[in-house]
Amino acid sequence: MAKPWLSEDESRRVAEAVAAAEANTSGEIVTIVADRSDGYTEIALIWAVLVAFAAIAVLAIWPDSYLGLVDRVTGKWNAEWTPRGILGLALFVGIVKFVATWLIQLWQPLKFLLIPGPVKSARAHHRAVAFFRVGAERRTTGRTGILIYLSMREHRAEIVADEAIASRVDPHVWGKAMEAMLHHIKRGEVGEGMASAVSEVGQVLAVHAPRLADDRNELPDRPIEV
Repeated sequence: MAKPWLSEDESRRVAEAVAAAEANTSGEIVTIVADRSDGYTEIALIWAVLVAFAAIAVLAIWPDSYLGLVDRVTGKWNAEWTPRGILGLALFVGIVKFVATWLIQLWQPLKFLLIPGPVKSARAHHRAVAFFRVGAERRTTGRTGILIYLSMREHRAEIVADEAIASRVDPHVWGKAMEAMLHHIKRGEVGEGMASAVSEVGQVLAVHAPRLADDRNELPDRPIEV
């Protein structure tokens, strides 16, 4: 498992915020902090293939310059290049470029920098919905579960609500909670950011799903790290 993003004190702070928010609503809030939403292996593969083909294309477009450079590096004078030799060189260059590009993407900051923003957003949304379906959807009596999901590597956040809440609250209403959370997270205060989002969500839930007399805590308050 990746290093925890929340300290023990931050986890406690978020749990306390969830308990305080749920004191005024029948809604149930679940918080998840993920290191990443996907491994993006195919994206790294695509970049490696593109770089390898680009290197081969350069050899095909400017063969004299490329071959001349190889001759100078190897110390050969006026070497005679055969078609077989050129093809072998192209294969060698392609393999080296592919492997090198793949290896440098093992450095996670670069790997995630090379992933297109829309792809990261889509994967984070998909993972949030998947977690919601497993951990919160239809697991509360009145279908009032709500998930606050934070994906650290992608710098993405999602709020997913169960049917009873989604039918009463316009999705744009959660924007204030997102804003409160990201304000702190950009300053490195992950726990405080999550707690702020919980507080904002709790205020919305208190209006649209007020606490019932027989309400009980059905989902865990403590944040889940994956």
